[in-house]
Amino acid sequence: MSSALTHIATPEGLAPGNGYSHLVIGEGRFIAISGQVALDADGKVVGEGDHTAQAEQVFANLQRCLDEAGAGFGDVVKFTFFVTDLAVMPALRAVRDRYLDPERLPACSAVQVAGLVRPELLIEIEALAVTAPG
Repeated sequence: MSSALTHIATPEGLAPGNGYSHLVIGEGRFIAISGQVALDADGKVVGEGDHTAQAEQVFANLQRCLDEAGAGFGDVVKFTFFVTDLAVMPALRAVRDRYLDPERLPACSAVQVAGLVRPELLIEIEALAVTAPG
């Protein structure tokens, strides 16, 4: 059940974004997903040292959370990426692009951090979504 979302990639007076919308407007049921990392269902790290494998696990975990909420990636209005090295961004975006419509990208922030909850983790992503009421 999707909400009515309006994606405005570049509002007047702003420089174009690279792989995100500056603004997403939605009305409906709010969903907040805690930061997801590359842990499997048993709590084991997936893809130690491998940015792409970790990104794939993180997006699989996000998908599970969205499914549980009755939502999908088309309902995501905002991602926050936490990475230990900005060099992971191309791999992260490549995985992200398999899940998202490139014409309806959510708002996004990327932050380089000194470390995550476990030293072998390279990526953490939190998401905000909006679905239709009900």
